[in-house]
Amino acid sequence: MTGQRLNEFPLGAKTMLVAIGVAMLAGCATRPSPDVLNPVHLPVHLNASLQSDEAASSRVNVLAATNRNPDIARGGFGSAWADNLTYEQYAFSVPPNRKDTAITYPTSRPDPERQFVVIQRKQLPRDAFVEEAVRSTQSDGTVGIFVHGYNYSYQEALFRTAQIAADANIPGSPILFSWPSAAAVAGYVADRDAALSSRSDLDSLVTSLSASGKVKRIILFGHSMGGFLVMETVRQLKLQHRDDVIDKLAVILAAPDIDIDVFRSQLKDIGRMPIPISLLVSKDDRALVASSFIAGERARVGRLDIDDPVIREAALKERLRVIDITSIQASDGLGHDRYASLAKFGAQLASFESGRRSSAGDVGAYVFDAAGAAVASPFRLAGRVVGSQ
Repeated sequence: MTGQRLNEFPLGAKTMLVAIGVAMLAGCATRPSPDVLNPVHLPVHLNASLQSDEAASSRVNVLAATNRNPDIARGGFGSAWADNLTYEQYAFSVPPNRKDTAITYPTSRPDPERQFVVIQRKQLPRDAFVEEAVRSTQSDGTVGIFVHGYNYSYQEALFRTAQIAADANIPGSPILFSWPSAAAVAGYVADRDAALSSRSDLDSLVTSLSASGKVKRIILFGHSMGGFLVMETVRQLKLQHRDDVIDKLAVILAAPDIDIDVFRSQLKDIGRMPIPISLLVSKDDRALVASSFIAGERARVGRLDIDDPVIREAALKERLRVIDITSIQASDGLGHDRYASLAKFGAQLASFESGRRSSAGDVGAYVFDAAGAAVASPFRLAGRVVGSQ
């Protein structure tokens, strides 16, 4: 077998091997160290400009909760599991005139004109964190939580949250929930275990926020394996009979790395949610091709084909919003991070219709059109509806 040439493999096997190779090469790029979390003292004139009302878009605030173990020596967080959550608050300087979702990390000589830069960092007690999150809710009582996917370090997830918040011009402070990913291409199985082990911690965070009467809606946005963690957490809340919490949830899964049969089982346990679950999918997501291969060539939810009548019918039956975002350009070479570009197309990361409860007419299959021709529910995003209402 070791001497067998690639052209002797079946075509399907070649495709899988190429996909995995591309994913591994993507993971070999230079990655930021915890040093990027150290606050930078900007020159007086730049710091003053960030405090002005005109420069609101040049600064974003992010709250972060993590169950990773603190890395005391390096000032960040590792990939081991901690017994307790750590809560932090960050302020970022955002580079002007950025053209895409690629993040330029600060170097030993930070340049705020080109790089995202941490300018404030503070650890908070749990109660102070919840108080700050509640204080920074949007005018309609909405708060957003981003749950990253496989192969993410704490700092990568934090800067991605800042990028999304900046591009979406989200008021208040979005929240990052960072679980202990190994941040390694070869860590897929370990990451899945870490995601499963994080259900109770994400449950705790969501429940704490939901307890406030000022919080009317919690957008739970999970990317890739983070979508699996989100669904497992919602399922756990349902089994705990926490309908009071579930009623406030708006679940959005971007490129969800979830086995289709597992997802069907999760939906069965969760039942009908007041706000339908939204799926952001793409048929050409090569990272999910690789994860499907690792899982024994089992299909993943993030690669659903909405042109398939069976999928469109299932979306209506299960009261799902399935949105094809293939038209959006990805920056990772795999088509797996398209979700990060959605922010620049809408006023908010997920802007639901006037804060109202969704109706059965809001479900179905949609295609997002990056050219921008019309507005498609549930997001105020350009698109055309392909599923029957």
